[in-house]
Amino acid sequence: MGNLKNVVLPLLLAFSLLHLPFAKSVWFFNYHIHVRNDLPSRNSPPHQPNLLLHCKSKKRDISDRPMMTGQDYTWDTKINFFRTTLFFCNARWVGHKSRIFDAFVAVRDEDRCSEYHSSCMWSVRPDGIYFSHNNATWFNEYPW
Repeated sequence: MGNLKNVVLPLLLAFSLLHLPFAKSVWFFNYHIHVRNDLPSRNSPPHQPNLLLHCKSKKRDISDRPMMTGQDYTWDTKINFFRTTLFFCNARWVGHKSRIFDAFVAVRDEDRCSEYHSSCMWSVRPDGIYFSHNNATWFNEYPW
């Protein structure tokens, strides 16, 4: 009887965890985070990036990414078991402004980013950093 309990209880626990509402996103979904430079290129030196983007999480540092107008930078992540996955970025508009923003927060983004190809879309613009869950409607979530 003791051996049966040692086998059945872990199996029941594993089976029940797979049926939790967030289990699908925790273990199987790959989220794509896109940050696009939509800043104007005027007043910038020719052939020089006008946006420096530095993104990181607790475990992964993507480092500085110099971006020209129109460039898109993308990386992927999965949500950890505790749903605490977080990526934040420092967007520096060269010669103008700088802003830190949360590019991916598991509890905030697991639903809203799953609508459009599991993507979180960000656009850095002259008046702030915009978010879109469908690449059509944009919201200024982080004004400069």
